[in-house]
Amino acid sequence: MKCFEQAGACRHKIVSLVLTTVLVVLILGLAAPRSMAQNDGSIAGTILDITAKPWADLTIQIVSDQGSKAETKTDKDGNFLFRNLKTGEYHVDIIFPPPNQGVPYDVHIRVLGGAATRVDMNFKEIVAKQGGPSAEQVQKQEEQKKAAASMKTHFDAGQALLDQEHAAKAELLKASADQKDAAKQKVVDLSNQAAAEFQGAQKAAGEKDPNTALFWAKLGDVYDTAGRNDEAIQAYQAAIAAKPDVPGYYNNLGNVLARQGKIDEAKTAYEKSASLDPPGAASAWRNFGISLYNANRLGDAVEPLQKSVALDPNSAQTWYLLGASLVYKMTTKRVGDKDEVILAPGTVEAYQKALDLDPNGPWGAQAKEGLTQLQAIAPGIDIKVTAAKKKKS
Repeated sequence: MKCFEQAGACRHKIVSLVLTTVLVVLILGLAAPRSMAQNDGSIAGTILDITAKPWADLTIQIVSDQGSKAETKTDKDGNFLFRNLKTGEYHVDIIFPPPNQGVPYDVHIRVLGGAATRVDMNFKEIVAKQGGPSAEQVQKQEEQKKAAASMKTHFDAGQALLDQEHAAKAELLKASADQKDAAKQKVVDLSNQAAAEFQGAQKAAGEKDPNTALFWAKLGDVYDTAGRNDEAIQAYQAAIAAKPDVPGYYNNLGNVLARQGKIDEAKTAYEKSASLDPPGAASAWRNFGISLYNANRLGDAVEPLQKSVALDPNSAQTWYLLGASLVYKMTTKRVGDKDEVILAPGTVEAYQKALDLDPNGPWGAQAKEGLTQLQAIAPGIDIKVTAAKKKKS
């Protein structure tokens, strides 16, 4: 009996010891921190652009307070995710794509182990709160940038073609008879191409663009060079309507009007050019005279050329053209059985002035030839060139 009782006591002690050990283990197990909890945090979010649409393929970077870095990109729905993050402070940086790339948009957050930290951003709302441009304004700005780039591309191409057209026109004036047709066609082709480019620039820029007058002026030059007078007049008039204070536009319009024989309208245009640019008035009147002279309207050219030399008496070209135009006004009278030449007042003086100002140049040479011809048709005329020759001999 004694042994039995002792054995039972022994078994009781053993059971108690086992239970105590199990309890200690359980307590210790509950008290011990789980090592995995330090690396199971995460950052997830969704990024919407300035139009509140998912911002796909956007670079997201994170930097922890320990200096560790990671990077990912948003998916097609604007979502991103970073896993296995330690507990701590993080900077989440949104890296904007070009052309708006600059300082990243930074968000400071805390990540806790075992939990997902959300970083959701709607840049339409962010921009609105910051007082920046709306999505519609930003989109409009982008459209304006594209339009400006397109305008410049067309304008530069048009200018290059216009330069070629000017060169082709110069070649046409020197072309031989068998080359004339090909040379004319080249001018026409370049004119059409240049006009198309400047029209493209107009379309890209829009009606309210500050360069509207310039586009029309360039088109006027394109048409003017090709001899497309009606279109040139319309283009220059449109340039004037868009910017009525540019003297050159009136001058160019006057050139075409004079070439068409619309003398009164041309005179009005040149007068406006001269009034807007008093220092350049002599040039405006000279251009009027040249246009009339080239149109074989020498009698009409006298008045504007006289106005030009009155303002600028040192232009050999103007004096020569005036002399040549005055020759057109000479008359004859019957004396006995012969016709006597009567020159318009100032004819010889104009030629002589050109010769004095440009003795070794082209205008002086032409003036000298003009004086010689005058002496041939009117032997009694007092010409200083002849007197000078006698002194040398």
